[in-house]
Amino acid sequence: MTHHYTRTAKGLHWLIALLMLGLLALGFYMQDLPLSPQKLQLYAWHKWAGVTVFLLVILRLAWRVTHKAPLLPAGMPRWQQWAAQATHLLLYGLMLAIPLSGWLMSSAKGFQTVWFGVLPLPDLLAKDKALGDLLQTLHMSLNLLLVALLVAHVAASLKHHFINKDDVLLRILPKFGKA
Repeated sequence: MTHHYTRTAKGLHWLIALLMLGLLALGFYMQDLPLSPQKLQLYAWHKWAGVTVFLLVILRLAWRVTHKAPLLPAGMPRWQQWAAQATHLLLYGLMLAIPLSGWLMSSAKGFQTVWFGVLPLPDLLAKDKALGDLLQTLHMSLNLLLVALLVAHVAASLKHHFINKDDVLLRILPKFGKA
């Protein structure tokens, strides 16, 4: 069994990671802006990127089902193996739930999602201000949970690299130059 993820898995991992960091930064920035054409444009970009991440995550999950991840290091405590698996499952779940909650929120608030300004996605709910506000709270809460899990994920990777001195971090890093 290989000790590294495939190039495709690595590419999807880092592309999704960069998009998610951008989405989080944009989402936190734009939420308190006064209503303006600029804010509406930022929301449109946020939704385009969110739909894109959602589709990339589905592609990544399909890849993961057909391509096994490298085994965890030998001797890794059972509770850490469980924590790693639980964290990955929660991250995948959030990467699907967050865009869905945003889409539902947009529908309930009466703002259709139009992917890249070209492909209108159907509204999933009728306009309902109270439900839209509730979904906005859910969307924000899920994002805060995502941030906490991302911090734990990165911290665990760095711990493995600098303290345990194993290959957990190296196996997901892209290889540059000749293989």
